[in-house]
Parts: sequence; structure tokens; C-alpha cells
Amino acid sequence: MSQLDVLIMGNPYKLACKEGEEAALQAAVAYLDEKMCAIRDAGKVKGNDRIAVTAALGIAAELLVTKSPDGPLSGMTMAEIKQKISGMHAVLDVALAPQENLF
Repeated sequence: MSQLDVLIMGNPYKLACKEGEEAALQAAVAYLDEKMCAIRDAGKVKGNDRIAVTAALGIAAELLVTKSPDGPLSGMTMAEIKQKISGMHAVLDVALAPQENLF
């Protein structure tokens, strides 16, 4: 196993991966960092946990579109997918709002 020190949104992480998979992990980290920083910089989502969940939902939606032609997002335009993700954000906002008072 290899260990990589990476930064995601400026926070350090030590990640493990199989030998020879370092480049793929670095690419995944860069992609996630880009998505999370874009969400943070848009200013609509606060808190690293919420940013991570929002990024994960967006990445999962991308995966479903590319991986399964008959999946739940098949036949949808990017505008429809973005609208669906916005709906997910709204649900997350309602579900996570009570937790904001804890911090």
C-alpha cells in the first residue's frame, strides 16, 4: 500500500491506495477539491460537511449519467439534472439546518 498526503479545500489528509494507483487517486482528489472549492466559493452552502455532501451528490449524479444509460437520470438534459440536484440541495438544507445551531 502507498500513502499520499493530499489537500482538499486546504485541509490535509493522508490517504492509502494500492501500489500503482497513486495517479488515479491524485486525479480523484483534484476533481473532488475542484468541486468542493467551487461550491464553497459560490457562497450558497456553508460548512465543510454540507459542501462535501453537495459535492458527493453532484459527482454521484455525473456517475449515474455516464455509467448507466437506463439509470434514474437517463434521458435527462443537463438542465434537468441540475434542477434535480438543486432539489436535493433544498432537501439537505432543511435536513441539516437544525445541526447549524450545534456549532
